[in-house]
Amino acid sequence: MGEKLQLRIYGDASLPALIYLPGLHGDWTIIGSFRAAIAGKVRFVEMIYPRTLTWSLDDYAAAIEAALLENGISSGWLLGESFGSQPVWAMVERFNENSSGQKLQIDGIILAGGFVRVPTFWILRWADAIAGKIALSLLTQIIFPATNKIFAQCYKKWSHRRFRRSPQTLEKINEFLERRTPLDFQAARHRLHLVAQNDPRDMAKNIRAPVFALTGWFDPIIPWYFVRRWLQKNCAGFREFKIISGGDHAVLMTKPRESAEQILKWMRSFTIRN
Repeated sequence: MGEKLQLRIYGDASLPALIYLPGLHGDWTIIGSFRAAIAGKVRFVEMIYPRTLTWSLDDYAAAIEAALLENGISSGWLLGESFGSQPVWAMVERFNENSSGQKLQIDGIILAGGFVRVPTFWILRWADAIAGKIALSLLTQIIFPATNKIFAQCYKKWSHRRFRRSPQTLEKINEFLERRTPLDFQAARHRLHLVAQNDPRDMAKNIRAPVFALTGWFDPIIPWYFVRRWLQKNCAGFREFKIISGGDHAVLMTKPRESAEQILKWMRSFTIRN
């Protein structure tokens, strides 16, 4: 795959756009149940990141912005899942600076297991250091189980429990596993580097667009307590933080219906007030 972003758009152009920026895995393979839950109520935009080892977060933001404008989407809500929250902040920075003459209007921001500055910074550094020392062939068998039949079968069994309320997600587990290649791992590790280097706190403090956040109760990857506390104390645009019982870090997949209902409530209530 070349360094080209891919978009898919669902829903009528008259509906408000909800633009999904995926997490570290970088694609739309397991967002299907959330997409189904929100169908007909928004114009849902999903994407696949390129497997690039060179892009900066601003490169991500510029490519997403350009692809949206090329497809006639000039405004919308940004839904940043985990890593996806980082190009969201880069898009906000571009909007504030207007240095590129861009025209994308950001109506609001929703973080799904997302963050500003990663709260588990030392863990991220440690994981990246370990990844650099372990042979890529072994690590990909553990993290990307499609490279090993035993790991793949274990992941599938776990997925049936984890995504038991998400039938459309379960249907795409094989496709999700097939995309976890050595190059995909390298691209994901590059994204971890970008997260470790990024600190958008000063910009996020003065954001003008409304900011909402949700996550599952169990989230050892991005502990929600630290994210919520920072947003409450520092983010001028922050409105509400929702913790969804029974969900985890991938709350859009583990609790798709509840996530969709909450996100629609936020979008509708803010539109009415304004």
